Amino acid sequence: MAQSLIAGVGMTAFEKPETGDRPYWDMAAEAGAQALADAGISYEDVEQVPVGHCLQPSTAGQRAVYALGLTGIPVYNVNNNCATGATALMLARQLVEGGAADCVLALGFEKMRRGALGAGMDGGDFAASPVARHYGIMAAAHGFEATPPTAQIFGNAAREHMERHGTTEAQLAAVAAKNHRHSAANPRAQFREVWTVEEILAARTVHRPLTKLQCSPTSDGAAAVVVVSERFAARRGLRNRAVEIAGQAMATDTGDSFASGSCIDVVGLPMSRAAARRACDSAGLGIEDVDVVELHDCFSINELLTYEALGMCAEGASGELVESGATTYGGRWVVNPSGGLISKGHPLGATGLAQAAELVWQLRGEAGARQVAGARVGLAHNIGLGGAAVVTLLRTS
Repeated sequence: MAQSLIAGVGMTAFEKPETGDRPYWDMAAEAGAQALADAGISYEDVEQVPVGHCLQPSTAGQRAVYALGLTGIPVYNVNNNCATGATALMLARQLVEGGAADCVLALGFEKMRRGALGAGMDGGDFAASPVARHYGIMAAAHGFEATPPTAQIFGNAAREHMERHGTTEAQLAAVAAKNHRHSAANPRAQFREVWTVEEILAARTVHRPLTKLQCSPTSDGAAAVVVVSERFAARRGLRNRAVEIAGQAMATDTGDSFASGSCIDVVGLPMSRAAARRACDSAGLGIEDVDVVELHDCFSINELLTYEALGMCAEGASGELVESGATTYGGRWVVNPSGGLISKGHPLGATGLAQAAELVWQLRGEAGARQVAGARVGLAHNIGLGGAAVVTLLRTS
């Protein structure tokens, strides 16, 4: 099969919603223009464009790319919940590796409202929610409280992990402390304040044991990735800066997600594990080969669960892993050097592409003060409840 390469990346700063009146198409055009300039090409070279967004109108993708050019090429609007950005990247890779195009722009953006996300209910009808089954299992095990639904289902997964494995609230807070510390070196991050474990534990509780500083915020922002074929890269002299997509896989919910009645499984551990295994197999790499990881820490517990899904530690040992320093600078891996979703921000359609952009900068040695020394292999993990998990392995070519 033909190999695909990332030739260019771009990303806006991620910001609090409603901090200005900047429209989504303007943010998208900025990120797209950055990616094209980074690759040294023009929009006229692009043959197809998958565009990820969750909360904008159905053909918002066209409105966004028309600001880059009016060339008449196919534009696909992609929505896969919080895994939308990585899904757009996967479609771009498949178009290139399948021979349908030599140059594809994957673009993702979101303009959000302040406040917590709901449960995906249509007009308040819980039965119509695409994640009704997931929340139904949570309610059967834990009831349904008057707290934000997404924080509630992940918070209940944290309670289960604590009861089952002895994970502590301090270990959960250590995830957030690490990622807030990392974001201080990221000029594109929504938050750049550094918080201690004690300060994170003392913050307002959203759903016990999760405090506000352990929850990803709603955000406005955009990110873009240019994916090209080897022949395009060779023809245009792009090979020396290109980063290879070594392996990629998507998994969705299986019976294992629901059989146990556990929130740990309902929020995506089984599908993350399956996607990681398939991506590593396709790349011929293992987690031991990875240097830097951008993973979906929508809540601190999800970073711990993902350590286990990726094989970074044994089941139940993730709290000890983060507490040991193994997932920060000087440790075995550097996880979320960007600050992750918790601190960098989480504009739904852009998140997966922003993860890829961070890894490309890391693998090129262009990450500045947050550079992971000697990074050669990166892993991105992007998950959406209800459900999709995408794992992507990148390496320097």
